Amino acid sequence: MQKGPNPAELTLGEEARKGLEVLIHRFSTPQQLAKRGRIVLAAAERKRNAEIARELSVSIDMVRTWRGRWISLQGVPLSELSISERLEDLPRPGKPPVITAEQRCYIVALACEAPAERPISHWTGKEIAEEIMQRGIVKQISPRHAARLLKKGISNPI
Repeated sequence: MQKGPNPAELTLGEEARKGLEVLIHRFSTPQQLAKRGRIVLAAAERKRNAEIARELSVSIDMVRTWRGRWISLQGVPLSELSISERLEDLPRPGKPPVITAEQRCYIVALACEAPAERPISHWTGKEIAEEIMQRGIVKQISPRHAARLLKKGISNPI
């Protein structure tokens, strides 16, 4: 006899089941998505969360999360939200990055230059922040953020 509470019921249509099977067996599928697909398939077989977690070597919380996520999207047709989109991570909270990759490249190049026209021997956070804004690389950057960028490996040539 099985122990524990009955998990929420997950039902799969034939199209979704076949789509999940194709996804988890495709060589180009990221392993993270394949594992989530296996969780959904096992949940559709009415297995309990603990059983799925043991079989797939994942946490019960992970099984609970992906069972719940799939159930919450069952009302959305596959034509609107594909199987792989259903198994992707949700966007993380927080402010999106303000400095683009291109701007980072310009900042790296600037940090590699000797501080000409400035009476300093090396860049400080305050000095490079001022120079970044003066050159129009970014509109606004704090000395602390500029210093963090320097600390991540952006430094002056010897």
